[in-house]
Amino acid sequence: MAEQALKRVRTRHFARAKEQGIKITGLTSYDVLTAQIFDEAGIDFLLVGDSAGNTVLGYDTTLPVTIDDLIPLTRGVVHGVKRALVVADMPFGSYETGPDEALHTAFRFMKETGAHAVKLEGGVRSAEQIRRIVSAGIPVMGHIGFTPQSEHGLGGHVIQGRGEAADVLLADAKAVEEAGAFAVVLEMVPAEAARRVTEALSIPTISVGGGPHCDGQLVVWTDWAGLSSGRIPKFVKQYANLRQVLTDAALAYRADVESGAYPDADHSYEDDTAEQALQERAN
Repeated sequence: MAEQALKRVRTRHFARAKEQGIKITGLTSYDVLTAQIFDEAGIDFLLVGDSAGNTVLGYDTTLPVTIDDLIPLTRGVVHGVKRALVVADMPFGSYETGPDEALHTAFRFMKETGAHAVKLEGGVRSAEQIRRIVSAGIPVMGHIGFTPQSEHGLGGHVIQGRGEAADVLLADAKAVEEAGAFAVVLEMVPAEAARRVTEALSIPTISVGGGPHCDGQLVVWTDWAGLSSGRIPKFVKQYANLRQVLTDAALAYRADVESGAYPDADHSYEDDTAEQALQERAN
């Protein structure tokens, strides 16, 4: 959002951004240091995603991630921000059985982390869960299209909303909106389908590989900054190559330690007596 002077981004600012045609910016974050950096840069919202399963915990999928895994990560991100809205991702198995379980999970995130909102996957199938959480006064961000927690049921990382499936995507989007969500993520859907959904909804759409017509964009920060290894999704534009920067730094550090160049006198402490004598001599 252009309103970087905002003391705190609220859900009402998402609605205002859509009304005024102002793009919303989002990144994932899993720790206090990146949260501070992204917040100072004016990123509007930070998602503590269950993508931490891949980027932090080393899992092949997001499915093993638990509430207890995400709570300390979310708490750290909350401690790092002054302006950005922090959204906690509700992991697989923490809301699917019904509205009561979903509300309990949302309560834990809000009470134990200080998050400002929660996110859960699913359109029509998750509408009752969204409605229950929102009725308790907790903001919800929806997530439709490709939903990583359902990747086995979807047959892998497959683009959603193509052809006649665009009608299903729109129905899911409307269900999320009617249930009271303040925004909805559209992941890995054709740009034209995302445009159609964006124009049909009164709430903002957030693209994760949904093209340029959405009201905002969200990217996993380790992909965006060039820290991830392996295959990078087509929709990710890399703005840095931190993996190479850190590799070069680690190689230089190892070489300096092995050669004895580090630590040198500038990076070592002197005996107090000797240091005092040097200071007196300098005076």
